[in-house]
Amino acid sequence: MSRLRLSIGALFVLVLLVYFPIWISEPDKSVQSQGNTALKPAYTAKNLTTTLYDGEGKLNHQVFAKRMEHYDQLDFVLFEEPEYTVYMDGGQTPWQVTANEGTLYNNNLIELEADVTVTSSQNEFLKSIKTEFIRINLEDKTLSTEQPVVVRGVEFVVDSNGLKGNLRSQEYELNNHVQTVYSPGR
Repeated sequence: MSRLRLSIGALFVLVLLVYFPIWISEPDKSVQSQGNTALKPAYTAKNLTTTLYDGEGKLNHQVFAKRMEHYDQLDFVLFEEPEYTVYMDGGQTPWQVTANEGTLYNNNLIELEADVTVTSSQNEFLKSIKTEFIRINLEDKTLSTEQPVVVRGVEFVVDSNGLKGNLRSQEYELNNHVQTVYSPGR
């Protein structure tokens, strides 16, 4: 009996020594799968129009995108060819913002990239802003960029490297003014 127990014990120890390194080296599959799910969108949509209202029920902004990907765990939404309409308080004319790509974060901050154009059809001073990157805060209606910018007005064109502005108050600050062309009577 003791030889049988000794043989079974030796066999158990041998199996344990052979498979123990394999058991230790296997990655935890649950942790690995959680990391991968964060990089996959929770859902996607094509040709989507979304309308958002503020806390008082007033129209805040509207977005149309050719494609949208929502990442829940990372707290942002990616847009392909977004077309934003940013509404102002008091019935002011809304601003149209277009780009090739956009990212909306949960703190109402949007970053737009590649061929960005901000326009207002009824603004008497500023008609459009063109750049390759711009950041817009949708709550306080401010925008900023450090990239080269072309600002077009009714009778002028301004080239600058960077811009800060407030769409509500229509106050704009050039970071590094390059050139202004003034053409009255255009």
